[in-house]
Amino acid sequence: MTKRRILVTSALPYANGSIHLGHLVEYIQTDIWVRFQKMRGHEIYYVCADDTHGTPIMLRAEKEGITPEALIARVHDEHFEDFTGFHIHFDSYYSTHSDETRHYSEDIYHKLKAAGLVQVRGIEQLYDPQKHMFLPDRFVKGECPKCAARDQYGDSCEVCGAAYAPTDLKNPYSAISGAIPIKKSSEHYFFSLSDQRCVDFLRRWTRAGHLQPEAANKMHEWLGDAGENKLSDWDISRDAPYFGFEIPDAPGKYFYVWLDAPIGYMGSFKHLCTREDLDFDAYWHKDTDTELYHFIGKDILYFHALFWPAMLENSGYRTPTRIFAHGFLTVNGEKMSKSRGTFITAASYLKQGLNPEWLRYYYAAKLNGTMEDIDLNLDDFIVRVNSDLVGKFINIASRCAGFIAKRFDGKLVDADSYISMQQLIDTRFTNWRPGTIETAYEERDYSQAVRQMMKFADEANEFIHEMAPWEIAKDASRNAELQRICSLGIQLFYLLSRYLKPILPETIRQVETFLNCRPLTWPRLADSEPVSQLLLPPGHTINAYQHLMTRMESKQIGALVEANRESLTADQAGSTKTTAATKQTTIAPITETVSIDDFSKIDLRVAKIMNAEHVEGADKLLKLTLDIGSEQRTVFAGIKSAYNPDQLIGRMTVMVANLAPRKMKFGLSEGMVLAAGSGGSELFILSPDSGALPGMRIK
Repeated sequence: MTKRRILVTSALPYANGSIHLGHLVEYIQTDIWVRFQKMRGHEIYYVCADDTHGTPIMLRAEKEGITPEALIARVHDEHFEDFTGFHIHFDSYYSTHSDETRHYSEDIYHKLKAAGLVQVRGIEQLYDPQKHMFLPDRFVKGECPKCAARDQYGDSCEVCGAAYAPTDLKNPYSAISGAIPIKKSSEHYFFSLSDQRCVDFLRRWTRAGHLQPEAANKMHEWLGDAGENKLSDWDISRDAPYFGFEIPDAPGKYFYVWLDAPIGYMGSFKHLCTREDLDFDAYWHKDTDTELYHFIGKDILYFHALFWPAMLENSGYRTPTRIFAHGFLTVNGEKMSKSRGTFITAASYLKQGLNPEWLRYYYAAKLNGTMEDIDLNLDDFIVRVNSDLVGKFINIASRCAGFIAKRFDGKLVDADSYISMQQLIDTRFTNWRPGTIETAYEERDYSQAVRQMMKFADEANEFIHEMAPWEIAKDASRNAELQRICSLGIQLFYLLSRYLKPILPETIRQVETFLNCRPLTWPRLADSEPVSQLLLPPGHTINAYQHLMTRMESKQIGALVEANRESLTADQAGSTKTTAATKQTTIAPITETVSIDDFSKIDLRVAKIMNAEHVEGADKLLKLTLDIGSEQRTVFAGIKSAYNPDQLIGRMTVMVANLAPRKMKFGLSEGMVLAAGSGGSELFILSPDSGALPGMRIK
């Protein structure tokens, strides 16, 4: 086997909030893959860091009365503790607010500038005269210029879906101070992503196998066909005050957080190189044969598959070997919700005493190599863990270990009986080869690996049940038979443990102690070799069996949900201060009465969402293609904060079909979908009952 050199990263968690179970999908997925490669003997490093720059960090630190540096140091420790609690092992977990990340940010910037790919342009923005700062889109609110809805963000309306510039808002106010902003001009720095050099490179790169097929197709939508140039230049600067790295030779200008965030991968690895005396260039030089893999959520694919490789290519660094994007997490089939107690933090899960490897296993059983979302069904979670891990895997050892310890001083069969045991394994368990599971791990199709391993566990338990060692043990004359059967059970448990180790590292560490063996590596087996070549040696002595895993109780999950619901209540109770920017009513008041004649003018129709996609340049809009029976319509809906496109395709909803078409900067919107909620993540599109068909009128 050729030894590979691999560098792996996960997306950087933002240092402005806690790690929750949705975040953990990515880090668990990555950690399993890294542990698998390390078991195979490859040279592999896993690095990550806190993403620490930007306006939200600056404002939160100010609100808490501490420095941004103190805030990010505290959050770094909290994040690292959460990851460690779920047995996620980084070779380097660092911070983007570091000398290393600053160095590579400036280096890449200078090289892009020398290549003519950085331009300076004047732009007009809203400015808070009280806080003395320019207001990003999310920090200015006002009335929608289209429908006059109040308290809308500065880029699009969550009520009517209209997109606009912050300067278009009516009666705008600062979401930070409540002050009325003024218009002010400023020079900004742009990375020329629309330059033909970038466009041509990205057309090649995104179709060269670096992305999953569905991701490559999405990039094609954003890039357009040959001859088109749909990319816009990227604003990479922000004005002071801003927590981040100041742009060289540009006083008062700072790198936008999304420029230095991916460069944080390089900074974290450089920190590891200094500590471990590794060769940085061997992993980041343009001509290296070292492999580089990024694990990310599909919501940040645009940055990683367009901006990031274009920056690296044009600054003389290598580009990623592969980018692996995963889907989102739902809980009980719905978005995580604080009001329902399903917005569960990593810390609360651990605090409730739940085994972190229960979650690692459940995620593995759901994950594959695509960008599909996965669902944490809490009832299924309990059943799956108890059935698979306790009832199948652990059960193999618990059924056999006691007899070996009590009757045979912990010794497995000696050389004479070993041969017959090998023959039985090679006859009945010849399919227990590592090949299928190995391929599934490599391709990140963990659900396939889990299915195969649980099939093996079923076969082992079926064998033990047939042999019934508890019955044989009643006859002292059958001791040799008892030792052989139980030894075979322990050997099968040993093989399964090797396969499960990337998913259950702590449990398998305890298994290694119980089996009195060296740390388990990935089994290597030539095509001509039988499975019995992978066994523990004849006469091997195991230690006394200690219980390896408890069953999950439904009351534990109930307590977890309640704890997270209670934490929301506590947060709300403790938050009594309101401002013009934060004051909201829970339920909006009923509007003025309308006549039945007025209401009858509104034509509401059942619509099927045939397609849903992101809108380039829009933070809140999704482009929906709706089937209303007689025709298909395009609607731009301000629901991006609450839904990802893949969740919507195929769903039925309700639309206003006779709303006058509205010309938007992104295209023509031919109606409006109906949704309830206060906005942001608390948005819920309406759906008709089952049986309703596209085009049916609602009355």
